[in-house]
Amino acid sequence: MFYKDDRLAIFIDGANLYAAAKSLGFDIDYKLLRQEFDRRGKLMRAYYYTALMEGEDYSPIRPLVDWLHYNGYCVVTKPAKEYTDAMGRRKVKGNMDIELTIDAMQLAPRLDHAVLFSGDGDFRPLIEALQRQGVRVSVVSTIRSQPPMIADDLRRQADNFIELDALRDIIGRPPREPQQNGD
Repeated sequence: MFYKDDRLAIFIDGANLYAAAKSLGFDIDYKLLRQEFDRRGKLMRAYYYTALMEGEDYSPIRPLVDWLHYNGYCVVTKPAKEYTDAMGRRKVKGNMDIELTIDAMQLAPRLDHAVLFSGDGDFRPLIEALQRQGVRVSVVSTIRSQPPMIADDLRRQADNFIELDALRDIIGRPPREPQQNGD
């Protein structure tokens, strides 16, 4: 499905990919991920989308966002919004679908292949629009989790479905060894 001379871009829905990898029990090594897709074609851009909590002294995602930014990713962030639902529970909302869609549509005329790292069914119309412009679309997510992390209609719309679990040995970070006392 990948051709060496393909102009390629990857679009990573950060929260969705994190949840999919976590459900499969591994962490993503973003350096290896970028190398893998650089190897599969001419990688034009690698985008990573995530919402960030404002006002917190420390955000656990901040070191990753900084690392990605310094290592060739186009990092797109926006402030997450906090609200209280009807049951009085504090919720956080940080949907990045519009930002990802706009970037993909703007880049489409210069692409042969787009790789979407998300299982969110809301992206089905985006895939359809990219395909109408002649862009092949691969979707990376998982059907091996319970429940599956990919919407069935998204998987059906894509030209190619890549099972995230099948990439584990290529882009997975080795599990950290537990620290021993006295080392």
